[in-house]
Amino acid sequence: MLGAYHLQTEAEKGLSVGSWAELPGRYRAEVDEPWAIFGDDLLLAILAGDPVGCVALDESASEPQVKRLWVDPGSRGSGAGTALMAGAMRLASDRGHRSLGLSVWSWRADAIAVYRRIGFEVVDSWEERDELVCLRARL
Repeated sequence: MLGAYHLQTEAEKGLSVGSWAELPGRYRAEVDEPWAIFGDDLLLAILAGDPVGCVALDESASEPQVKRLWVDPGSRGSGAGTALMAGAMRLASDRGHRSLGLSVWSWRADAIAVYRRIGFEVVDSWEERDELVCLRARL
């Protein structure tokens, strides 16, 4: 799942990456050992016994953030993405957090619309890259 996420994202950036082995090192590490990077905070969506999506909860900053939300294109519209976000929000809330942040590439308008529909609001960016839109939800 994380490999598909990174390959798609690199393609959307206009970068030619043919395989996981060609990804930048920081992304390759996520693909090779996701549990070492995200621990138990990597949630999977399973449909008919097959993994179709993932999301990670990153609590390394003062405010937790959603990272690497991905649903296989063939499973989009199934509710898997909404369920993954609900799971990440519930996990953050259960751990005592009052808000949850995320950043998303500006060209992912459909994703931004979903985030807004489930309670996220666009906020001032904390990201260095101009193409990223930052959002926050109160839990």
